[in-house]
Amino acid sequence: MEKKIINTTNAPAPIGPYNQAVQAGNFLFISGQVAINPATGTIDVTDTIGEAHQVMHNLKAVLSEAGMDFSNVVKTTIFLSDMNLFATVNEVYGKYFQGNFPARETVAVKGLPKNVNVEISMIAAK
Repeated sequence: MEKKIINTTNAPAPIGPYNQAVQAGNFLFISGQVAINPATGTIDVTDTIGEAHQVMHNLKAVLSEAGMDFSNVVKTTIFLSDMNLFATVNEVYGKYFQGNFPARETVAVKGLPKNVNVEISMIAAK
């Protein structure tokens, strides 16, 4: 199976040895996105709601580069710095889908890149 690397300037550049996404067949595997503003390369938001929206905008940009959108998402993983943020992030996350939500897990972790509170990865399919 051929794999295709997906990268866009409309999402933050990787901060390590990985790509924004890899397409393998009909599946798109999107690396975890954090709230880095792709235009500035910095984290410009100051609260969890802003972080969650920026993360979703970054994911949308990667999906778009691959010719997909949130309706193609079949699985997500949400990483939180604190499970007390679950309700806030869940509310923002839910606004980006039109029903038929993907499978998902949400976990709290000890730390995330750039000391953010939210990171989300996705798997999408055509």
